[in-house]
Amino acid sequence: MGIKVEFNPDLALRDIAEFKNGNRKLEECVPENLEIGKVYDFLKSGQRLYYLSDSEFYGNGQLPLMKTSGNENLSRPLASIKILEATHFLDQGEVWTKGKYKVIEIFNDDKIHFEACKIIG
Repeated sequence: MGIKVEFNPDLALRDIAEFKNGNRKLEECVPENLEIGKVYDFLKSGQRLYYLSDSEFYGNGQLPLMKTSGNENLSRPLASIKILEATHFLDQGEVWTKGKYKVIEIFNDDKIHFEACKIIG
């Protein structure tokens, strides 16, 4: 018997339409208007582990924020974020991960901004 844990090199949230349609909680979705420097809450099902660091070697702990439609279908990075905290908890017998992230940079072009887990530029 093992413990099911998922390591995530990014934060993949749903489109805000999922919240507006009543399918997801607000924290499970990419905010409608991302703002640089603002801190947002996130919520993901399952026990997930995220990279937390201030090391310059790995881009000061920056990760890509992406949209997902499920089944590991991901968009290009929408922004560079920093996970500030992540907590695991149980809700009606199901494991969830909640936390906070800060938007560092928003991407509005087709340039490559990450190589593997390292921010470029």
